[in-house]
Amino acid sequence: MNHMKKNILFDGLRSVARIGETAFVAARAGIKYATEKPSNAKLMRETFESLGSTYIKLGQFIASTPSLFPREYVEEFQGCLDQTPTLPFSYIQEVLAEEFEGRDLNQIFASIDETPLASASIAQVHAARLTTGEDVVIKVQKPGVETILYTDLNVVHWATKMLEKAIPKVKFASLSEIVEEIKIRMVREVDFIEEAQNLDDFVEYLKITNNQAATAPKVYHQFSTRRILTMERLYGVSLTDFDIVKKFAKDPSQVLITAMNTWFGSLMLCKSFHADLHAGNLMLLEDGRIGFIDFGIVGQLNPQVWTACLAFMDALQKTDYTAMAENMLKMGMTKTQIDTQVLAQDLERLFSGVLLADPQEILASKPSDLNDIMLDMVAVGERHGIKFPRDFALLFKQMLYFDRFMRVLAPYTDIYADQRLKMVQTIEPQSLLKH
Repeated sequence: MNHMKKNILFDGLRSVARIGETAFVAARAGIKYATEKPSNAKLMRETFESLGSTYIKLGQFIASTPSLFPREYVEEFQGCLDQTPTLPFSYIQEVLAEEFEGRDLNQIFASIDETPLASASIAQVHAARLTTGEDVVIKVQKPGVETILYTDLNVVHWATKMLEKAIPKVKFASLSEIVEEIKIRMVREVDFIEEAQNLDDFVEYLKITNNQAATAPKVYHQFSTRRILTMERLYGVSLTDFDIVKKFAKDPSQVLITAMNTWFGSLMLCKSFHADLHAGNLMLLEDGRIGFIDFGIVGQLNPQVWTACLAFMDALQKTDYTAMAENMLKMGMTKTQIDTQVLAQDLERLFSGVLLADPQEILASKPSDLNDIMLDMVAVGERHGIKFPRDFALLFKQMLYFDRFMRVLAPYTDIYADQRLKMVQTIEPQSLLKH
């Protein structure tokens, strides 16, 4: 009981300290605005980065939700990277001792590397070895993250309520609903049991589809809790260095196609899809398989929405604006009756300037161009009362990541025209029976 009281007291003090810190950083930003006059979006990004974990996540949410935030903010927050200073190992030991209370750590881990493999706003990752001999990585939640998260989100929630009272027009943007949405997502991200389930789900999907070209770490559930995730350690290299990839694979473009096919399949066949497959989370293993790691951020997409996305891209290549409008309706949610012909005309106005002579060029554009196209498309949809699913933006963000991989691994290939790429996948009924 004393231990519990002490924790509650610590959490309370942490909350008070956090509110003070937030007020100080906000005041400093106010002074900077008055003296240097930076753009609002830039100042907001810098302030969010100073405030750490919760606000960095909020920044990433803004960057991946163009249907809710102004374009300049979406673009500015693209650079909001989740890199934070590493914590001393003594803090990590403290969390391990708390989570495995009553168990002897020496009977679980033969050794733990004190130098972290990675450090982000919510957790730090350390390499370790189990007493049974397996190499693992331990993802350990940083101390106080949950308290800071709840304190920050309550401050943000209170601020949005005040803003809605002060400026009634803001109500239309349903700011407090957005904060509620962020709260749900971020609370899920600090629950490693949920991340372990995402991993299990993906591994099961690989089994069902008999996909032996990709893998994800096995979870050691008996050594995992809400704040600690113990997983098999995969050894490999990042997909962003062509020369290194070439050492492990004869055809780097095949590596990318395997990764994309695996991911596209998960859109149709998994409960959720990996929504953060940047260079750090996709690796080429020494045995040539593709390793998918870090399932903290996932999205959920109705398979029909993905089918409509593909049909939309197909119609775009054929410059069939009516089919584009019809599929745009299938991708989004609408409360009102929509005239597809008027929407088709709007799309034609939007894309005729972009496409000019060759619609194929759209898929070979730079990531920033693709982002612009998506923002324009969402804006056109909004004008017609089409509300895109929240995870539509996560889907598009992932397409931008793939675009970056393409520039490294297949710079002279039109991957989307490649016969090896399978953007829609289904399971053979007999393979389902086996499992």
